[in-house]
Amino acid sequence: MLNMVASTQSLSKRGIALSKKLASRKGISPILATLLLVVIAVGAVVVTYAWVITFTGTQTTTAGKMIKFDSASINAASDNVTIYIRNWGTEHVTIDTVYIDGANYTRFADQTWPMPIPIDGVVKATLSGGGLPDFREGSTYRVKVTGPGVSWEESVKAS
Repeated sequence: MLNMVASTQSLSKRGIALSKKLASRKGISPILATLLLVVIAVGAVVVTYAWVITFTGTQTTTAGKMIKFDSASINAASDNVTIYIRNWGTEHVTIDTVYIDGANYTRFADQTWPMPIPIDGVVKATLSGGGLPDFREGSTYRVKVTGPGVSWEESVKAS
């Protein structure tokens, strides 16, 4: 019984000593905590600002030059390709290359290239000649036109 009382007193003394040790430990001061939070907040704002500026700068430069096909057709019987290209951006564009399934066929164009397209303008590009692929009726081909800072690609079914 005496042993139990001694061990209980020993445990309570250890508990008091442990709680005093824990109470004597100090965290960072409130001033340092506030400064740390301010630094983290400013860093987050700087990173967000840099991302927004980069994103909007990219979007506004590419938004000025935009093209699309009004229509595109491939005549399998005559192996001719006709593309109507519209500039629907806010800047003049120039088209200088035509690809069909990844191969450059600009040299078979009936027009002089590069072709300028004014704002809201439409140009007709026609490709013909013996060097074009042997188009098969019903097959789909990837037709792509490109120029400095602009491109458009679309699947076109040969008829």
